[in-house]
Amino acid sequence: MIKRKNILKIAIDSPAAAGAGTLAKAISKYYNLIYVDTGKAYRLIALYKIMFPKKFNLKFIKKKINKLTLKDFNNKKLLSDEIGTEASLIAKNKSIRKLIHTFQTKLAYNPPKKYNGSCLDGRDITYKIVPDADFKFFITANTKTRAMRRYKELRNLKKSISYNDVLKSIKNRDKNDYNRKISPLKKTKDSILINTTKLSKRACFLKIKKIIDREMQN
Repeated sequence: MIKRKNILKIAIDSPAAAGAGTLAKAISKYYNLIYVDTGKAYRLIALYKIMFPKKFNLKFIKKKINKLTLKDFNNKKLLSDEIGTEASLIAKNKSIRKLIHTFQTKLAYNPPKKYNGSCLDGRDITYKIVPDADFKFFITANTKTRAMRRYKELRNLKKSISYNDVLKSIKNRDKNDYNRKISPLKKTKDSILINTTKLSKRACFLKIKKIIDREMQN
């Protein structure tokens, strides 16, 4: 694998709806990094499974992954709870993870030259995808706060769903993510914990920016 030298690599792990995506986008924009929401890759595979159940196999998945671009991640269908739950189950598949791992590491270590580096967020980024990241963060928030954030997000997309259904979905996804045998969600010892429960988006960004700037100046 080709690796660009002297690039900034940021790895972020988090449970669902903790605000990691929003923070990662802001960080990426500020430091001119390519942003990769790695969970979206699994959501895309979940969407393909629902759309093409008869064609769904490893050969079909590999073909789709080889054609993936970051533009594919903008599909609003990927935000549904149905896709999220299916993606969490698909993430347990070792063969699928291996295919997506290649896609993720390529962007992490060899981003387009117009970027100063990469920022990836997901479930196993800090210890599996970019274990030598310059900065590692574990973003979290309490369950009810995360459920409310996702509920509001879905309501803004005109999705008809109750808060209790979203809360149940978040709890199920946490159970799957933390307890799966392959690449479970966990906080590594060298990851900095950021709890966003009582912090605004701006406050979270400034907190992380302060940490990065302080280390980069040393």
